[in-house]
Amino acid sequence: MAFEIGIMTFGEVTEDPVSGTHRTPHQRVRETIELAKVADEVGLDVFGMGEHHRSDFVGSAPSIMLAAAAETTKRIRLASAVTVLGSEDPVRVWEQFATIDQLSAGRAEIIAGRGSYTESFPLFGYDVTDYSELFREKLDLLLSIREQNPITWTGRLRAPLVDADIAPRAYGDTIPIWVGVGGTPASAVKTGTLGLPLALAILFGPMNMLQDSIQLYRAAAEQSGHDSASLPVSLSVGGYVGSSPQQARETMYPHFARFMMEHNHQRGRGMLLPRDAFDAGASYGGSYLVGDPQEVTDKILRFREMYGLTRIIIHMGMGSMPQKELLAAVERLGTEVAPAVHKELADA
Repeated sequence: MAFEIGIMTFGEVTEDPVSGTHRTPHQRVRETIELAKVADEVGLDVFGMGEHHRSDFVGSAPSIMLAAAAETTKRIRLASAVTVLGSEDPVRVWEQFATIDQLSAGRAEIIAGRGSYTESFPLFGYDVTDYSELFREKLDLLLSIREQNPITWTGRLRAPLVDADIAPRAYGDTIPIWVGVGGTPASAVKTGTLGLPLALAILFGPMNMLQDSIQLYRAAAEQSGHDSASLPVSLSVGGYVGSSPQQARETMYPHFARFMMEHNHQRGRGMLLPRDAFDAGASYGGSYLVGDPQEVTDKILRFREMYGLTRIIIHMGMGSMPQKELLAAVERLGTEVAPAVHKELADA
């Protein structure tokens, strides 16, 4: 299968640490759709929209954002990043993404995850103590909806369905459903057992930190009778493609550091990111994809070999990065990095 390169965003509403400005939710929504449009125009493969239910994000309804993106793009795949499935209704998730699939002529994807942010559970009346079981049961229902219609289904935490007609259906044969895993080995094993595509994510740390998870995933897939070599594997990491290695780091750092400080208070405190820690993440063995096009190209190829990836998604513009700088990085990714990566793989 062809190697894919994409971008994602959470749509954060963050004060710019350089200018002191604070964009409005309206600006961030419009900028997000513009981001998808430019990513499509420069030839990237995937655009992902995160889900968060707080006033410092504009991604509380990612399916609506992706539907808007469907109308302004032509070929790029449109994915949730991720759908917090434990606090969602799988019937409604399917209906929304099947509608996006129809709008976009078959470009919708669902990345279903447990979610590291848990504010959506009390908002929608779920008990966080049922966190893991909610995800397992709802993933089972979502997969069942994809495979059959009408559907009869029974679970413990949701009302049963009897000969339920759930529409629309996919534009083509199916809608890809990935499982988002942040590094929990048990989650990787379960995903492999089910034979589902795996979407890994690294927020910070060394680039090899999830190698154990990918090995467990592939072993579990093989033990369950799946061909692990044919299963798609994606990795999401933070990054920025600059005009030079130094310009990339100087541009990304203040905004990424503000993102880490302002948007992690659901864990009880902000996360201070000193410059030396950021530089370590941007180094040869770190997980950030930040640098000039050649540096980013080389690191993508190392990630691909290390994990056996079929896709990499770069979380760009974290925090409050000015739109001009962000779009310039996306253009470099699509017109310089992606062609270089594909040429290296074709030559190999």
